[in-house]
Amino acid sequence: VRADRRQALALRWITLYSRKRGEKTMEERLANEILDAANNTGASVKKKEDMHKMAEANKAFAHYRF
Repeated sequence: VRADRRQALALRWITLYSRKRGEKTMEERLANEILDAANNTGASVKKKEDMHKMAEANKAFAHYRF
């Protein structure tokens, strides 16, 4: 994935999962989600790992054209 796409996906996932957190204000949610991402925990990192697993599983079919 290109660098600009990688950064856009990361920011999108961090904001998406910070909205779903339980803290009171958005500042707290976003800060805690960024801290969790830095520590390789949290929902946004889980999403990244799931995407990597899916890409690895579908790598064998990448050469087919539809």
